[in-house]
Amino acid sequence: MQIVIISDIHDSRDHLGVILDQASAADVLICCGDLCSPFIVVQLGEGFAKPIHVVFGNNDGDLFRITQQASRFSHMTLHGEFAELTCGGKRIAVSHFPEIARALAASDRYDLVCYGHDHQHVIDTDGGTVIVNPGEVYGGLTGITSYAVYDTVTGVAKRRDVD
Repeated sequence: MQIVIISDIHDSRDHLGVILDQASAADVLICCGDLCSPFIVVQLGEGFAKPIHVVFGNNDGDLFRITQQASRFSHMTLHGEFAELTCGGKRIAVSHFPEIARALAASDRYDLVCYGHDHQHVIDTDGGTVIVNPGEVYGGLTGITSYAVYDTVTGVAKRRDVD
């Protein structure tokens, strides 16, 4: 199973569109927060037909309208500030914040821990846990638009950059 991991969209519709096109063959999409506006939820729901799991970040301002838009898509789940999932037999935790993600990884309860917030791409391990920050969809802070793909069979995460 292929899991696409994105974070920190910050309303960047063009970059998100490219990633959704590239990610169409994946089985699951995880968003680690900072969608920012409700229209991004619509783009996610219409642009990726398989399960989508979203946690909120610190820049998701209009949670009422984000939730309202998400309710249009039966394949999209908003988890609040934390998600605990099982996909492809892997135990996965998702938070927006690096400090929380590191603590979750250190617990040794998860195979994969995903986070965002600082816009810095990271693929690391803590014991048997793979830790992934996919970088930013936005691309405006670091100058790089990136995401990650995690393979549940191999347990390997790989970075993908968008030109």
